[in-house]
Amino acid sequence: MVLRFLPTVALGVLVFAPALAASEPKSAPGGPPASGWTAPPSDLPQPERGGHDYDLDTLFAALKIAPDAESAKAIESRIWALWMASGSDTCNLLMGRAKNATDAKDYDLAIKLLDAVIEIKPDYTEAWNRRATVYYLTGDFGHSLADIRQVLIREPRHFGALSGLGLIMQDIGDDKDALDAYRKALAIDPHLENLHDVVKTLTDKVEGRDI
Repeated sequence: MVLRFLPTVALGVLVFAPALAASEPKSAPGGPPASGWTAPPSDLPQPERGGHDYDLDTLFAALKIAPDAESAKAIESRIWALWMASGSDTCNLLMGRAKNATDAKDYDLAIKLLDAVIEIKPDYTEAWNRRATVYYLTGDFGHSLADIRQVLIREPRHFGALSGLGLIMQDIGDDKDALDAYRKALAIDPHLENLHDVVKTLTDKVEGRDI
Protein backbone atom coordinates (compact mmCIF):
# COMPACT_ATOMS: atom_id res chain seq x y z
CA MET A 1 0.00 0.00 0.00
CA VAL A 2 2.82 2.37 0.85
CA LEU A 3 4.60 1.58 -2.39
CA ARG A 4 1.47 2.39 -4.40
CA PHE A 5 1.20 5.65 -2.50
CA LEU A 6 4.74 6.80 -3.21
CA PRO A 7 4.64 6.93 -7.02
CA THR A 8 1.57 9.16 -6.91
CA VAL A 9 3.02 11.51 -4.32
CA ALA A 10 6.79 11.42 -3.90
CA LEU A 11 7.60 10.63 -7.52
CA GLY A 12 5.15 13.24 -8.72
CA VAL A 13 6.82 15.83 -6.52
CA LEU A 14 10.29 14.75 -7.68
CA VAL A 15 9.43 15.95 -11.19
CA PHE A 16 9.73 19.43 -9.69
CA ALA A 17 12.89 18.65 -7.72
CA PRO A 18 14.87 21.72 -8.90
CA ALA A 19 12.18 24.06 -7.60
CA LEU A 20 11.84 22.09 -4.38
CA ALA A 21 15.58 22.18 -3.79
CA ALA A 22 15.41 25.97 -3.69
CA SER A 23 12.53 25.94 -1.19
CA GLU A 24 13.04 26.51 2.52
CA PRO A 25 11.41 24.32 5.17
CA LYS A 26 9.07 26.03 7.60
CA SER A 27 11.35 25.03 10.47
CA ALA A 28 14.73 26.72 10.58
CA PRO A 29 17.26 24.79 8.46
CA GLY A 30 19.85 25.06 11.21
CA GLY A 31 17.61 23.52 13.85
CA PRO A 32 16.23 20.05 14.40
CA PRO A 33 13.49 18.68 12.19
CA ALA A 34 9.99 19.88 13.04
CA SER A 35 7.90 17.72 15.35
CA GLY A 36 6.43 15.73 12.47
CA TRP A 37 9.75 14.04 11.63
CA THR A 38 10.19 11.11 13.98
CA ALA A 39 13.82 10.45 14.89
CA PRO A 40 15.47 7.63 16.84
CA PRO A 41 16.03 8.15 20.58
CA SER A 42 19.57 8.80 21.75
CA ASP A 43 19.69 5.85 24.20
CA LEU A 44 18.95 2.84 22.01
CA PRO A 45 19.03 -0.68 23.50
CA GLN A 46 21.28 -3.32 21.98
CA PRO A 47 19.45 -5.49 19.42
CA GLU A 48 18.56 -8.89 20.81
CA ARG A 49 19.72 -12.10 19.19
CA GLY A 50 17.39 -13.81 16.77
CA GLY A 51 16.06 -13.45 13.25
CA HIS A 52 15.99 -9.80 12.18
CA ASP A 53 12.74 -10.04 10.22
CA TYR A 54 11.06 -12.11 12.92
CA ASP A 55 12.05 -9.65 15.63
CA LEU A 56 10.70 -6.71 13.65
CA ASP A 57 7.43 -8.48 12.85
CA THR A 58 6.97 -9.30 16.53
CA LEU A 59 7.82 -5.78 17.62
CA PHE A 60 5.48 -4.13 15.11
CA ALA A 61 2.64 -6.42 16.20
CA ALA A 62 3.32 -5.48 19.84
CA LEU A 63 3.51 -1.79 18.95
CA LYS A 64 -0.05 -1.75 17.62
CA ILE A 65 -1.44 -3.15 20.87
CA ALA A 66 0.86 -1.35 23.33
CA PRO A 67 -1.35 -0.41 26.30
CA ASP A 68 0.29 2.95 27.02
CA ALA A 69 2.84 5.47 25.78
CA GLU A 70 5.61 4.14 28.04
CA SER A 71 5.27 0.61 26.68
CA ALA A 72 5.12 1.94 23.12
CA LYS A 73 8.31 3.95 23.64
CA ALA A 74 10.18 0.85 24.79
CA ILE A 75 9.02 -1.06 21.70
CA GLU A 76 9.86 1.88 19.41
CA SER A 77 13.38 1.95 20.85
CA ARG A 78 13.91 -1.73 20.05
CA ILE A 79 12.66 -1.20 16.50
CA TRP A 80 15.04 1.73 16.05
CA ALA A 81 17.88 -0.38 17.48
CA LEU A 82 17.30 -3.03 14.80
CA TRP A 83 17.04 -0.39 12.08
CA MET A 84 20.26 1.27 13.24
CA ALA A 85 22.25 -1.99 13.31
CA SER A 86 24.32 -1.88 10.12
CA GLY A 87 26.38 -5.03 10.73
CA SER A 88 29.49 -3.09 9.63
CA ASP A 89 32.04 -1.40 11.89
CA THR A 90 32.96 0.95 9.04
CA CYS A 91 29.35 1.99 8.49
CA ASN A 92 28.82 2.44 12.23
CA LEU A 93 31.86 4.73 12.37
CA LEU A 94 30.70 6.78 9.40
CA MET A 95 27.15 7.02 10.78
CA GLY A 96 28.53 8.32 14.08
CA ARG A 97 30.60 10.93 12.26
CA ALA A 98 27.58 11.90 10.15
CA LYS A 99 25.55 12.44 13.32
CA ASN A 100 28.29 14.62 14.78
CA ALA A 101 28.48 16.63 11.56
CA THR A 102 24.69 17.06 11.55
CA ASP A 103 24.71 18.18 15.19
CA ALA A 104 27.41 20.72 14.24
CA LYS A 105 25.24 21.86 11.28
CA ASP A 106 27.94 20.80 8.83
CA TYR A 107 25.37 19.33 6.49
CA ASP A 108 27.66 19.07 3.46
CA LEU A 109 30.03 16.84 5.41
CA ALA A 110 27.14 14.82 6.84
CA ILE A 111 25.79 14.15 3.35
CA LYS A 112 29.24 13.10 2.07
CA LEU A 113 29.64 10.67 4.96
CA LEU A 114 26.17 9.22 4.38
CA ASP A 115 26.92 8.95 0.65
CA ALA A 116 29.86 6.76 1.62
CA VAL A 117 27.72 4.57 3.89
CA ILE A 118 25.14 4.05 1.15
CA GLU A 119 27.87 3.21 -1.36
CA ILE A 120 29.31 0.61 1.03
CA LYS A 121 25.94 -0.83 2.10
CA PRO A 122 23.12 0.26 -0.23
CA ASP A 123 20.52 -1.88 1.57
CA TYR A 124 21.18 -0.22 4.93
CA THR A 125 17.82 1.50 5.34
CA GLU A 126 18.78 3.86 8.12
CA ALA A 127 21.54 5.51 6.08
CA TRP A 128 18.91 6.54 3.51
CA ASN A 129 16.61 7.79 6.27
CA ARG A 130 19.40 9.78 7.95
CA ARG A 131 20.39 11.36 4.64
CA ALA A 132 16.74 12.21 3.91
CA THR A 133 16.63 14.04 7.23
CA VAL A 134 19.81 15.99 6.48
CA TYR A 135 18.55 16.93 3.03
CA TYR A 136 15.36 18.19 4.68
CA LEU A 137 17.40 20.34 7.05
CA THR A 138 19.12 21.97 4.06
CA GLY A 139 15.78 22.68 2.39
CA ASP A 140 16.48 20.20 -0.42
CA PHE A 141 13.06 18.57 -0.48
CA GLY A 142 13.60 16.86 -3.84
CA HIS A 143 16.56 14.79 -2.67
CA SER A 144 14.90 14.19 0.69
CA LEU A 145 11.83 12.72 -1.02
CA ALA A 146 14.03 10.54 -3.22
CA ASP A 147 15.73 9.10 -0.13
CA ILE A 148 12.42 8.61 1.67
CA ARG A 149 11.27 6.55 -1.28
CA GLN A 150 14.37 4.36 -0.94
CA VAL A 151 13.64 3.91 2.77
CA LEU A 152 10.06 2.80 2.15
CA ILE A 153 11.06 0.43 -0.63
CA ARG A 154 13.30 -1.34 1.89
CA GLU A 155 11.06 -0.96 4.95
CA PRO A 156 7.44 0.03 4.19
CA ARG A 157 6.73 0.18 7.94
CA HIS A 158 9.28 2.93 8.60
CA PHE A 159 7.09 5.33 10.56
CA GLY A 160 9.96 7.83 10.79
CA ALA A 161 10.22 8.13 7.01
CA LEU A 162 6.44 8.34 6.64
CA SER A 163 6.28 11.15 9.19
CA GLY A 164 9.07 12.90 7.27
CA LEU A 165 7.12 12.49 4.05
CA GLY A 166 4.10 14.07 5.71
CA LEU A 167 6.21 16.94 6.97
CA ILE A 168 7.55 17.73 3.50
CA MET A 169 4.09 17.52 1.97
CA GLN A 170 2.88 19.97 4.61
CA ASP A 171 5.78 22.32 3.96
CA ILE A 172 5.04 22.48 0.23
CA GLY A 173 1.34 23.07 0.89
CA ASP A 174 0.03 19.60 -0.03
CA ASP A 175 -2.10 19.04 3.06
CA LYS A 176 -4.09 16.16 1.57
CA ASP A 177 -1.05 13.98 0.91
CA ALA A 178 0.53 15.10 4.19
CA LEU A 179 -2.55 13.82 5.99
CA ASP A 180 -2.37 10.54 4.07
CA ALA A 181 1.29 10.04 5.04
CA TYR A 182 0.67 10.86 8.71
CA ARG A 183 -2.29 8.47 8.84
CA LYS A 184 -0.10 5.69 7.42
CA ALA A 185 2.53 6.40 10.07
CA LEU A 186 -0.08 6.25 12.85
CA ALA A 187 -1.56 3.03 11.46
CA ILE A 188 1.87 1.47 12.03
CA ASP A 189 2.64 3.21 15.33
CA PRO A 190 -0.49 4.61 17.02
CA HIS A 191 1.61 6.16 19.81
CA LEU A 192 3.71 8.58 17.75
CA GLU A 193 4.05 11.82 19.68
CA ASN A 194 2.44 14.99 18.27
CA LEU A 195 1.02 13.34 15.16
CA HIS A 196 -2.50 12.90 16.53
CA ASP A 197 -2.91 16.66 16.96
CA VAL A 198 -1.43 17.29 13.51
CA VAL A 199 -3.78 14.75 11.94
CA LYS A 200 -6.79 16.29 13.69
CA THR A 201 -5.85 19.77 12.46
CA LEU A 202 -5.24 18.58 8.90
CA THR A 203 -8.43 16.50 8.88
CA ASP A 204 -10.45 19.60 9.77
CA LYS A 205 -8.61 21.56 7.11
CA VAL A 206 -8.78 18.98 4.31
CA GLU A 207 -12.06 17.21 5.00
CA GLY A 208 -13.91 19.83 7.00
CA ARG A 209 -15.49 19.60 10.43
CA ASP A 210 -18.39 17.31 11.18
CA ILE A 211 -21.66 19.19 11.55
